[in-house]
Amino acid sequence: MTRIIYTDRLILRPLEEKDAEDVFEWVGDPIVNRYMPYSVYKDIEQVRKWIEQAKNKDYEFCFELKETGKVIGAGSVKPDTELNAYELGYNLNRAFWNHGYATEAAKAMIKWAYETLGVRDFIARHANANTASGNVIRKCGFQFEKYGQYGRFDGSEVFEASCYRLHLD
Repeated sequence: MTRIIYTDRLILRPLEEKDAEDVFEWVGDPIVNRYMPYSVYKDIEQVRKWIEQAKNKDYEFCFELKETGKVIGAGSVKPDTELNAYELGYNLNRAFWNHGYATEAAKAMIKWAYETLGVRDFIARHANANTASGNVIRKCGFQFEKYGQYGRFDGSEVFEASCYRLHLD
């Protein structure tokens, strides 16, 4: 299975140890973390452990700028067996917000899952207060399905959320 995707401005690929410094820039940023399910990372060692776990997962990608090689985000499109769909997720370094990178990467992951894995049904959700993430989801063609909630992995916070679906024939 090919896990490298090229877009106009990005290379989506598996995470590597060498990406740790770039990754820490956003996973250690409380502003980026505000609506994420994971807690803010406190040091680079936490990042290295996460990369070690994530690099071999078939559905995890980092977003590398073609022009500079800088890793500016990460995302995944992974199976959710309960909902019988693949869930789209993404996270981006705040210095690169509002340039269309999240949408570019999200569309590329959807296309990859469709073409490589034969996925036809996708889900995505965002905290209602995170309107920018909702914009990305809608630009990818998702349709609002319902309101719901999601929480941090450690149970410390719950977010009111909007849930979306996308079906591709």
